[in-house]
Amino acid sequence: MRASILLALATCALVVTPAGAAVASSAATNTAETGPDFKAAVSDPGRDEADIKLDDSRKPAEVLAFMGLESGDTVVDLFAGGGYYSEIMGRVVGPEGSVTAVNPPQFTTSEQSKAKWAGVTERQPKVKMVPSQLPDYTPAPDSIDFAMLHLIYHDFYWESEEYKFEKMDPAAVLSNLFAGMKPGGIVAVIDHVGSPGDTRAVVEKTHRIDPATVRSDFLKAGFVLDGESDMFANPDDDLELNVFDPAVRGQTDRFVMRFRKPG
Repeated sequence: MRASILLALATCALVVTPAGAAVASSAATNTAETGPDFKAAVSDPGRDEADIKLDDSRKPAEVLAFMGLESGDTVVDLFAGGGYYSEIMGRVVGPEGSVTAVNPPQFTTSEQSKAKWAGVTERQPKVKMVPSQLPDYTPAPDSIDFAMLHLIYHDFYWESEEYKFEKMDPAAVLSNLFAGMKPGGIVAVIDHVGSPGDTRAVVEKTHRIDPATVRSDFLKAGFVLDGESDMFANPDDDLELNVFDPAVRGQTDRFVMRFRKPG
């Protein structure tokens, strides 16, 4: 399913002349033209109004295009929350694909959560929400084409007695994810930029994470860094502020990384 991306990369790799560069650009354009219509997926009628209001700050069409989600993909949306990305990806992957949205059980039992997910799965029947603590989620080996971790990787270092969110080992969660990804499978990671230092302390204070920590964790797990984007860069963001502070909420400096399982 990653054939179109790999073909485009291979085409570009063979080009060494200025004239060839134009050919490579044309090939990439042709590939994009035959790929999913991400903007149509975002404008899908019936989406929750609160989700729609987040589109300008989250740029879902641009994110998914950069990450390389394809029609027919088998997707995991890890710690999916209210299903913002699950619903959009459900339309992108179409009837031949599927989206498994994983959420810790304690975040799925409220009437608000139940109503939200009922709407998501009614509009996108290929989306399924699975309650599971993150360390316990073990997908079948080599079964996932695409995984989304949107604004949640820092939570791998978070713990909260109030929310019944126990301390976990990020390496164990990534090991399970690596085993579940197909060779060539993509993991999309977007998160709030945090300061260097004690990762758990930084997360506890700000719900941010140092991009260097994320990069290191994924490389140790066996993934390769396949691409980065600065589409959410904000040099004016105060990294010492909690991401829920009204002064920065929705405007944080965020990193965008695309990881790939070799093969």
